[in-house]
Amino acid sequence: MTEAHYEAGFDGPARREIEDAEEVARARRTRITRIARWTLPSLVLILSVLAWHLYVTLAEVPHYILPGPLLVIETMIADWPTLWPAMQATAKLTLLALVFAVAGGVGLAVAFTQSRWVEMSFFPYAVILQVTPVIAVAPLLQIYVESAFLAALLCAWIVAFFPILSNTTTGLKSADHNLQDLFTIYGATRWQRLRHLSGPSALPYFLGGLKVAGGLALIGAVVAEFVIGRAGTGLGLASTLLEASYRFNFGRLYAALILISIMGVAIFAVMSLVSHLALFRWHESALKRE
Repeated sequence: MTEAHYEAGFDGPARREIEDAEEVARARRTRITRIARWTLPSLVLILSVLAWHLYVTLAEVPHYILPGPLLVIETMIADWPTLWPAMQATAKLTLLALVFAVAGGVGLAVAFTQSRWVEMSFFPYAVILQVTPVIAVAPLLQIYVESAFLAALLCAWIVAFFPILSNTTTGLKSADHNLQDLFTIYGATRWQRLRHLSGPSALPYFLGGLKVAGGLALIGAVVAEFVIGRAGTGLGLASTLLEASYRFNFGRLYAALILISIMGVAIFAVMSLVSHLALFRWHESALKRE
C-alpha cells in the first residue's frame, strides 16, 4: 500500500481490497518462483538429454566416440552389479575423508584461536598442503602407504581439510569485539567464550566451508582413485571409469561419470540442508524476507 493510495482518499473497504489484491499477487509470485526453482532446471536437463539423443541418432555418431543416453542407461542397468560396489567404495572414501577433515580442521582451528604460537607454527604447513596439487602427492603416498584405500583417503583428506580449517578459524576470530569485552568484564573462561561466543559466531563460516569441503572430498577421492587405478588397484567409480576407457567401453564410462556427478550433487544438497537447518531460525544468511 503506497502513500498515493492514502492521499487519494480511499475509504476502508477500498483500501482492504487493494491490500488483498497485492497479497494475492505476492502469493502468486512466490508460488511461481517456488515451482520454477524445480521445473526450470528439470526442463533444461530434459532438453539437454533430448538434444544429445537427437545428435547421436541423426549424425550417426559411433558409440565408441559418443554413446547415446539410451545406451548409457542400458549399460548402467546391465553393469549395476559392478557400478554399485564401486559407488559404495567412492562414497565411503569421500565421507571418511570429510569426517576426518571436519575433526582435524575444527580441532586445529580451535587450537589456532587459543594460542597464537600454535597458529604461527602450523598454519604455513596447512597452506602448503592446500597449494600442493594432490595429483603430485598421490604417487608418493602410494609408495609409502601399503593400503591403497588409506593412501586414497589421505589424498581426499588433504584436499578437504583446508576449507574447514580456514573458514572455522576466520569464524572463531569474527566474534563481536564488544561482546568479547563484555565476556572479559564478567571473567568468562576460555571454554565459556568458545561455547557461548566464538562457537556460535563461527557456525556460519564452518558450514560454508563444509559445503566446499564436501565437494572437494569427492574430487580428492576421484583423483586418488585415478592415480591408484593406473597401478592396477581398483577402488571405486574413478577406477571403473579409467578401466572402461582402456577397454573403449564408453557406455560404462559415461555411466560411472554420471554416478560421480550424482554423488557430488547429493553431497552438496545434504550440506545445504544441514546449513539451512542450523541457521534458518537466527542467521541473516538463511532468514527469509518478504
